[in-house]
Amino acid sequence: MKKYLSGLVLILLVVTSACKKGPGSGGSSFIKGKVLMYDYNGNYPQLDTIYYKADEDVFIIYGDGDTYGDKFSTSFDGSYEFKYLRKGSYKVFVYSDDSTGLSPSGKITVFQTVEIEKNKETVEVPDLVIVKN
Repeated sequence: MKKYLSGLVLILLVVTSACKKGPGSGGSSFIKGKVLMYDYNGNYPQLDTIYYKADEDVFIIYGDGDTYGDKFSTSFDGSYEFKYLRKGSYKVFVYSDDSTGLSPSGKITVFQTVEIEKNKETVEVPDLVIVKN
């Protein structure tokens, strides 16, 4: 009986320690924000229009990862929302045209790091500003 009980305790310890989860999906928190477009219409530095960008891909990286875990296309008003996240650190990003001309691809990444500190929290990200030339 004692052997059985100690085995059961060991199994419970392993199971409960394995349940500790870091950043990612499966929680009750949200990250939301908007993508703001500065449209130069091909003529720097002449700014043509500023508007919230619809149908723009926004990506999220869970924790210290190198690749994105999910993506969301913005709504008609430029808004996005990542739902059902656990506590932890996240990076939200979009791609923008490079206004400096230094990037070989012509694109740069606009990042914003956010922290979810408690369950059922909604974190509002400042506008992610992108440029179109």
